Amino acid sequence: MNKIEGIILDWAGTAVDFGCFAPVNVFVDIFNHAGIEVTMEEARGPMGMLKIDHIRAMLSMPRVSALWEDKYGRSFNEEDVKHLYAEFEPALMASLSEYTDPIDGVIETVQELRAQGLKIGSTTGYTSSMMEVVVSNARQKGYSPDHVVTPDDTDSYGRPYPYMIYRNMEQLKLSASWKVIKIGDTTSDIKEGVQAGVWSVGVAVGSSEMGLTEAEYQELSESEKEAIISRTKQTFMQHGADFTMNTIRELPQLIESINGLLAEGKRPGSVK
Repeated sequence: MNKIEGIILDWAGTAVDFGCFAPVNVFVDIFNHAGIEVTMEEARGPMGMLKIDHIRAMLSMPRVSALWEDKYGRSFNEEDVKHLYAEFEPALMASLSEYTDPIDGVIETVQELRAQGLKIGSTTGYTSSMMEVVVSNARQKGYSPDHVVTPDDTDSYGRPYPYMIYRNMEQLKLSASWKVIKIGDTTSDIKEGVQAGVWSVGVAVGSSEMGLTEAEYQELSESEKEAIISRTKQTFMQHGADFTMNTIRELPQLIESINGLLAEGKRPGSVK
């Protein structure tokens, strides 16, 4: 049957942790400790990558790179990356369990898809030790995918490399890339899906790309919500998304639409 067999969900900002705040605050803090003031936008820019790669990407940003040279009289090097990461990991681990609440609609949607026989995989920018905290806490709160892959399982080749998706496909016995949907909340999630040859879908509300807490989002007027959702979706499409959703609750309907496209012989990347 030419139908979707499995979905692969990102974690923070997609399945748990509305707005993806656990890592953002820590990135800002560790740069502050180093005497470099970074913005929330800069801290969010590389979100979804393996976290040491994320730090490297932030240091490579022209403004941040210039601030580093002003402060230290030289360009950043790999030792600086490692030093910042050595601060990042314990700081994140200390707060991570507080950021594991499933995002509204995730538990019910996953139950509905499982009832239809779909497999639920997952990828992340967190390491395995970080995910031990996230997975166990999320399970207690009602969310547990069928499989979890971290960059530690792919020799530290995280997003945008496609390998974590392939490991999920192997473990869950998914038969072809075009029968898989990858869902995420960052541009690196979108690129991961595109490079794996699966259907790549961005979810707007609760995303790191949107960057709002749940309370901040709910305080917006309807027209403000529409505007920020539209802007977020546009960013996903510009980075290669096949589709975008407001929330995960739209996924069952989207799967039906994609199954219709598959019946017509369509493949990921062909429906823009």
